[in-house]
Amino acid sequence: MTIDDHPLRAALSDEMHVRRLPRMRAPCRLMQVVTVLGEPNADAARVHIEALMVGAAVLVPLSAKYGVLAIDGITLVWERHSEFATYTLLRPGTTAEPFDPHDFDPVRRIIYADMPGEIIRATQIALIADDEADAAVADPTRWFTDEATIVCDVAGGQARIMSDFRLNADGYGRLLVRDRGLQRNEPSQVVLQLQELGNYRNMALLGLPLAQRLTPVVTGLETRLAELTHAVSERSSEDDRLLDELTYLSAELASLVAETRYRMTATRAYAQLSVDRVASLRIGEVRGYQTLDDFTERRLLPAVRTCDSFSARLEDMSQRAAWTSELLRTRIDTALARQNRDLLASVDRRTDLQLRLQQTVERLSVVAISYYLVALIGYLLGIVTIVPHEVAMAITVPIVLIGVALALRRARRHVMQ
Repeated sequence: MTIDDHPLRAALSDEMHVRRLPRMRAPCRLMQVVTVLGEPNADAARVHIEALMVGAAVLVPLSAKYGVLAIDGITLVWERHSEFATYTLLRPGTTAEPFDPHDFDPVRRIIYADMPGEIIRATQIALIADDEADAAVADPTRWFTDEATIVCDVAGGQARIMSDFRLNADGYGRLLVRDRGLQRNEPSQVVLQLQELGNYRNMALLGLPLAQRLTPVVTGLETRLAELTHAVSERSSEDDRLLDELTYLSAELASLVAETRYRMTATRAYAQLSVDRVASLRIGEVRGYQTLDDFTERRLLPAVRTCDSFSARLEDMSQRAAWTSELLRTRIDTALARQNRDLLASVDRRTDLQLRLQQTVERLSVVAISYYLVALIGYLLGIVTIVPHEVAMAITVPIVLIGVALALRRARRHVMQ
C-alpha cells in the first residue's frame, strides 16, 4: 500500500483473534488459573510467560496479550486482560478421577513458580463424551455437593454442564461438560464462554467487599451531612465553623469517590459481560436442578445492585454537600453584602458630616479672609482723607465679604469639575 498504516492497525487486528482456545474434542481435561495483576505486576505477566517459553514449543507467537505454548504434552494458553491474566492448561484424554490437579504436573508447578499477581479463580474442567464409557464420570453426585449442584443444557442442548461452583479442598473449582453433539470449534467456544462467565463474575464481585467495608463510613458521613444541613437553616449557627466542616466533609467524599470509582465502574462492566455470556450460552433447563443463569442472577445481581447503590449514595451525597455548601456560601455572601451596605451607609453619613463641616469651615474662612483683607484695606484707606475712615471701612466690609464668598465658590466649582 502507498499510504501509511495507522499505528494501532496491527494491534487492533491481533485484538480480534485473542481470547480463544485451541480446537478440542471430548474427552479432554482443562485447568485454568486467573491472577489479578496490580500496578507493580502490569508487565510481570509477560515476563513470566517469556520465561516459560524456554524449552517450550511455541504454537501461537507471543504477543502483548496472547500466546500458546506446548510444554511436555500439555498446551498452555496465556491471556493478558486489563487487570488480570489467565493461564489455561489443556491435555487430551481423561481418567477415572477427572479432577485430580496432579495430572497437570510438573507443568502446573512450573507455571506456579514466580507467577505474578494473586489467584482470584482456579478451575478444573472435564470435557467428556456422551456415551456409556463416561456414564460413571458424568454422575454429578460423585463430584458435587448435592444441594448445590447446578445442571443445565447449553449451546442449544448440544452440551450439558454440571458444577456446584464451590472451592474444593485442593483449591480448585470443578466444572463437568458433557458433549452431546458439539461440532468443530463448538467445544472450545462453550468452554471459553463458561470460563469467561466465571472469570467476569468473580471480577465483578470484587467490588462487593469494598462497598460493604465502606458502607458504615458513608452512613456516618450521611448523618453528619444531615446535621450540617439542619444547622445551616438555623440563624444562630456559626457560618465559618459550618463552612469548615462542610469543606472537610466534601473532601472526605471526594476521597471515597476517588478510592471506589474505578472498582465500582469495573463491577458494572464485568457484570454486563457476565450477562452477555449467559445469553450467548443459550441455556436450557434440566428438571430438578438449578440452571446456570438462575445461579448467576441470584449471586451476581444482588452484589452488583449493592455496588450500584453504594455508588449512587456517594454521588447523591456529593451533590447534597455541594448544594448545602452553596446555600451556606449564599448566606455568607448575603451577610457580607449586608455588612457592606451598612458600611457604605456609614461612609455616606461620615461624608455628609465632613461636607457639612467643610461648608462650616468655608463660611468661617470667608469671615477670616474678609477680616484680614478689610484690615489690609484699612491701612490703605488710612491715607485717604476724602471720606472719613470709619465710613470707608464700613463700606468695604460687605464688598469684601461678597467678593471672598464668590471667589471661594468659584474655586470649589473648579475643583469639583
